[in-house]
Amino acid sequence: MTQLDTRSVHAGRDDLTALGVHVPPIDLSTTYPLPDVDSGGTSYDALAQGNGPDGGSLVYQRLWNPTVARFESALAELEQTDGAVAFGSGMAALTACLLATVAAGKPHVVAVRPLYGGSDHLLSTGLLGTTVSWVDVPGIGTAIRPDTGLVIVETPANPTVDLVDIAAVVRSAGDVPVLVDSTFATPVLQQPARHGASLVLHSATKYLGGHGDVMGGVVAAGVEWIGRLRQIRAVTGGLLHPLAAYELHRGLQTLPVRVRAQQATAAKVADWLTAQPAIEKVHYPGLSDPQELIGRQQSGPGAVLAFTLTGGYAAAAQVAASLRLITHAVSLGGVDTLIQHPAALTHRLVPPDAKPPAGLLRLSLGLEDPEDLTADLQQAFNSLPQRDA
Repeated sequence: MTQLDTRSVHAGRDDLTALGVHVPPIDLSTTYPLPDVDSGGTSYDALAQGNGPDGGSLVYQRLWNPTVARFESALAELEQTDGAVAFGSGMAALTACLLATVAAGKPHVVAVRPLYGGSDHLLSTGLLGTTVSWVDVPGIGTAIRPDTGLVIVETPANPTVDLVDIAAVVRSAGDVPVLVDSTFATPVLQQPARHGASLVLHSATKYLGGHGDVMGGVVAAGVEWIGRLRQIRAVTGGLLHPLAAYELHRGLQTLPVRVRAQQATAAKVADWLTAQPAIEKVHYPGLSDPQELIGRQQSGPGAVLAFTLTGGYAAAAQVAASLRLITHAVSLGGVDTLIQHPAALTHRLVPPDAKPPAGLLRLSLGLEDPEDLTADLQQAFNSLPQRDA
């Protein structure tokens, strides 16, 4: 098998020479001609049940789109899974996974915090008919019940970038499928399926797109799950738009270069932050990895970090508002550096006992020069009252 950098460039493009084109075509058709009524009906049945087109008519974009399928094929190749299913957002992708487990008669979910705030909120409300048991990793095994359909973890976790041992979770889960949100790691740093995960979830809006201009979600998985998720996507209408699929597929070509460069910057900024008097703690796997998962599970510490200010919420709000180069905004994984206050924003709807600290800020490092970033952070820290400096 070729190396990941090579696969990132060429995945999903094997047929382009035969087509006589250099970049993948974009298919924007919402409907497709049917050769006759009977074959059209047969194609509709197959697609609505989660199968591929198999040479038949594509019928309707909600059921199948070639541009989306190219992106899915490429992402599955990077994640080393049988396939992938793309959706309009990361939350739509998670929703499909939960609907699949409810439909299978196993609505109970075991989940490990921290998770992305939207995921936490969806599970906590039970809007999709699920119930959830919140546990730490050692408690997974005892929390599993006969009606447990999924174990859900996020690693690195949002927003504290805690690492979770995927293989240990899989062992504790037994026969229950494990879903890993691998958004922060991307397939460049981690392939959860290699460690036993059944489902690998990405908010493709983040690193896979990489430029803050496209929204999407994708789940990489084995054959059985792929069929179930395609069926749910077909009947619920959650398909990723073809233009978004094209952008995400293009984003994969530069993904390894971007992630490694951003990671190098994150390591420098994290090290600089540890020496700042205004900082109580820096959360970054490159500084502390007690389970020794870097190198064993994840090839590097990633490009997201968090830090807690000694001045609490007031200091965090002041720093976020005082930055000039770094953008105060939610999301992450783009070419520009973003900072946000999780407790007030992405994790606002998380229960109080599970919220991130009020003084914590999450920083997603972009492709700027690290010295420019630390200079911006320094002037923001200088704006704090002297007692916090």
